[in-house]
Amino acid sequence: MTSRPSRSLLGPVGLVLVGILSVQLGAAIAKGLFGEISPTAMVWLRLVTSALVLAAVARPRFAGRSRRDWLVVVGFGLSLATMNWAIYQSFSRIPLGIAVTIEFIGPLTLAVLGSRHARDVVWVLLAGLGVVLLGFERADLDVLGVAYALLAGAAWAAYILLSASTGRRWAGFDGLAVASLVAAAGMTLPALLAAGTSLWDGRILLIGALVGLLSSVIPYSCELVALRSLRPAVFGILMSLEPAAAALAAIVVLHETLAPVQWLAIACVVAASIGATRSGSAPGEHPSEHSAAPGTLAT
Repeated sequence: MTSRPSRSLLGPVGLVLVGILSVQLGAAIAKGLFGEISPTAMVWLRLVTSALVLAAVARPRFAGRSRRDWLVVVGFGLSLATMNWAIYQSFSRIPLGIAVTIEFIGPLTLAVLGSRHARDVVWVLLAGLGVVLLGFERADLDVLGVAYALLAGAAWAAYILLSASTGRRWAGFDGLAVASLVAAAGMTLPALLAAGTSLWDGRILLIGALVGLLSSVIPYSCELVALRSLRPAVFGILMSLEPAAAALAAIVVLHETLAPVQWLAIACVVAASIGATRSGSAPGEHPSEHSAAPGTLAT
């Protein structure tokens, strides 16, 4: 059955772009609060908000699940928690745009490894060049911040793989909702220990909820509508704009500027991701069920 085109005034491409900007705006707002609340506690607030909204919308069915179903969705939730925790730890130490650029190496590597074309090694080299260029401005690159970004990228790759397995076992958004609950539950104790009483400040709670809406709920909604008519290959190319969007959001919200060589590094990674996505897509590809939004949970 052919999917009906999106009736949104923005169109499917516009909706995806709104989702990307919303994610990075949420990340920038979150970073602006790190002087008042720890990154771990902010991640928890974001995960709780998105988990509650997703659970209310999806109303997942828990009865009749096999042990394998639960193992897959728990693994999915742990990868989700690790990915978000690590990237928040990263951009608390290095510029947001750089953190997301390094993190993007994870899904990019996964895309290239899944390719059958030897020529795709050029995208690996281009991305590698981008990472090398980031090292030219060492003053902005805390080693631990880079390590956390790499961990987030590895968790993002695991998230993508587990997303596919979860989608086959849990209908619709059920798996994502359950995984979000697992992630929020797993982060509860670390968040309480890291935040102390500041976690219960009304202003912090409201902004944390806003971050959850911007970083998860709004992008999920936009992408779910857009993917009814947008080919997955085009969606993947648009998601490659994440590093540039992160850098722009950091400039607007945090006044966090980058050196020209760092912008060049971001451009290399974006171009490599677009190239890998185009190379790996089939001409006859059609929209598929979007069981878990692969591009919106990382930041």
